[in-house]
Amino acid sequence: MAALGAYMRLFGAGWMLIRHDALLPREGDAYYPSALGAVARGLRLFASQRAGRPGERMARSLETLGPVAIKVGQLLSTRGDIFGPVFAEDLGRLKDRLPAFPLIEAKAEVARELGRPVEAVFETFGTAVAAASLAQAHDATLLDGRRVAVKVLRPGIERRVAEDSEALALAARLIAFWWPLARRLEPEALAATVIRATELELDLRLEAAGADELAEVMARDGYMSSPKVVWDGVGKRCLTMGWAEGMALSDPAALAQPGLDRKALADNLTRAFLAQALDHGVFHADLHEGNLFAAAPDRLHAVDFGIIGRLGAPERRYLAEILWGFLRRDYMAVAQVHFDAGYVPARHSVAAFAQALRAVGEPVFGRTANAVAMSRVLTQLFEITALYEMHLRPELVLLQKTMMTVEGVARRIDPEHDIWAAAEPVVKRWIARELSPVTRIQRFAGEAETAIRNIARMAQAPAEAQPVARPAGGLRWFAMGAAVAGAAFLLAALLF
Repeated sequence: MAALGAYMRLFGAGWMLIRHDALLPREGDAYYPSALGAVARGLRLFASQRAGRPGERMARSLETLGPVAIKVGQLLSTRGDIFGPVFAEDLGRLKDRLPAFPLIEAKAEVARELGRPVEAVFETFGTAVAAASLAQAHDATLLDGRRVAVKVLRPGIERRVAEDSEALALAARLIAFWWPLARRLEPEALAATVIRATELELDLRLEAAGADELAEVMARDGYMSSPKVVWDGVGKRCLTMGWAEGMALSDPAALAQPGLDRKALADNLTRAFLAQALDHGVFHADLHEGNLFAAAPDRLHAVDFGIIGRLGAPERRYLAEILWGFLRRDYMAVAQVHFDAGYVPARHSVAAFAQALRAVGEPVFGRTANAVAMSRVLTQLFEITALYEMHLRPELVLLQKTMMTVEGVARRIDPEHDIWAAAEPVVKRWIARELSPVTRIQRFAGEAETAIRNIARMAQAPAEAQPVARPAGGLRWFAMGAAVAGAAFLLAALLF
């Protein structure tokens, strides 16, 4: 029965896009191949709601389709450089300008979660000031006079997300089955990652913990900050945080604030994301304009920590070395990292892949954002990844999605944003710290200590099983001595 419901919702989603002429819009007729153009004209016979621009029609469709579809629209809305500024602006309302649910329902949710009347916690509790796919935010004041924002989940949103997730998982399976060329994009793994991230957003206690952790991380660099969590106002379905300074970047007036340094603001956004990901292995993974507030001259404040990305030590090293290679235009080094990480199958040539990377990197290196056609760059990258059989890495989905969003937002803040110049200080700092001889010695010493413990444990196990036949102590000391000698040899090789 659940499978039938997923098929029905998937069919309904397609039908909704067709009705709004948003699946293959008429504005793209000149670019469709002949066969696809014929299909588009046939589907258009069923389009009964054609009013408005393509982005407006798409926004209406996605809003109706639910939270998962809305998040797709939010991502598209950050890339005006790819899909066009008008299309992106029309989708912008999906970030925080959706219809709000009634104030009385929001108060009831908060009271139920906190186990006491709203008046026992808040002096004032106003109407919603922003409404997104899963929740809305209210302007409120605590009893001690502090101004706060109270986030409240939409009633019944858990059921809607579960239904959307079933349809998304089904769509991924169908794509993988019927479209062999798309299998390297790992549609099922991608869908599972999106579904899991969305499910975690439905517990605002987890978001509060993520906000608190990232606030500590941000404070170490100063590129970005976030309001403090008010733990007394946190429940599974509600979250209270301090009021964010400045104006949301989704507000067209935000970038016109007096004294705003747009170049520094864009640089801070890029550096904040990279510092979080590289230095700490944890990053805000939903940095669209609705979740970012700007204040003069260049202060950025982040909210909505429902999606948190994490990177392990190997992934952080690969990312830093790839970025550092591009910054030095050392395409052979970048290619080698891809092979070392297993991103490119070993049967291909490292030198040939480096040549392909050069073809992508040289035309854009050192150029400002408004001089680079990102749609062409992404097309070329997609062609190269297909040529070298590169598969999507599920563990990097949130990183790649956030990188794409951050670049789009930075380009909107400063059309002349140079992402490489902005990234260099953070990447250079990471390389100097993590790849220095001292750090390598410390890392090696830690690995050697772990190896010694494991060898000693292995030697002790059979000795405990056969206490008479095998002198455990002598063997254990021999194993430790051998490990120390091997460690000394490798350390010498590393240093000299």
